[in-house]
Amino acid sequence: MKPIVELRQLTKTYGKSRGISDISFAIGEGEVFGFIGPNGAGKSTAIRTLLNFVFPTSGSASILGMDIVKDAKAIRRQVGYLPSEVFYYDDMKVMDLLKYSAAFYGETDSKRITELAERLDLDLSRKIEDLSFGNRKKVGIVQALLHRPKLLILDEPTGGLDPLMQHTFFELLTEERRNGTTIFFSSHILSEVQKMCDRVAIIKEGALIKVESVEQLLKNNLKNITLTVKQTDADAMRLPQLSGIIKQETTGSHVKLLYGGDMKALIQGLAECAFTDILIEEPSLEEVFIHYYEKE
Repeated sequence: MKPIVELRQLTKTYGKSRGISDISFAIGEGEVFGFIGPNGAGKSTAIRTLLNFVFPTSGSASILGMDIVKDAKAIRRQVGYLPSEVFYYDDMKVMDLLKYSAAFYGETDSKRITELAERLDLDLSRKIEDLSFGNRKKVGIVQALLHRPKLLILDEPTGGLDPLMQHTFFELLTEERRNGTTIFFSSHILSEVQKMCDRVAIIKEGALIKVESVEQLLKNNLKNITLTVKQTDADAMRLPQLSGIIKQETTGSHVKLLYGGDMKALIQGLAECAFTDILIEEPSLEEVFIHYYEKE
């Protein structure tokens, strides 16, 4: 799988303010790659640097084999970008704006614009100033997809979309991926990342702390353990002193553990505990993410 995006110790600082520091990873062709972290972690700074909206302080990066600084203009013709917030000329109609945007890519395919707008229930005849935040985000989605890009860069893409429209949006992404498009998906909504992505990079305070497949993250020796006990025993229940117990909480008649140690030791330690049932599950990506953040 050849790399479509490569970052090599990419760094962007704003004086004494933190941006991103020594970010290195690669995204393969046809991959859906998640970029996760809370607001302010550096996700948008990394994306703006990749797109040459801001110049890197040090390090380098390439998209489609081209240097992000030297070849920025050529790169943008083959990339679809959806920012977290979209701003347009308010007095333009949606169709006029999208045709204007398409002209930058040498596109004149009004049929493509109309088909995408119909899928997203977007009125092409309305003025931008009359659109809600959600409908402006739909304009951004159409704009990102209209020229059939080889790479899609999405920064918090579902903000403002209702659940039904989010479902349609993910259908569109699935179709684009099936057609060979590589997708760089930046979000703090971990359920979306878990649903869509093959691999993820976790960023904290501008630094990369983990790059791993979603499957491996969820199997990375972490388990959710739920013990069912009698209501009267729940609060008084004493668990064995095991180093693998990362988190413990009691809710009603259930004692829940996030466990990352030896399973045999856990079962042996629980043998004398007064529980009536036990459930062992894989944790969600959100729980794994929180674990890595607390660990770091």
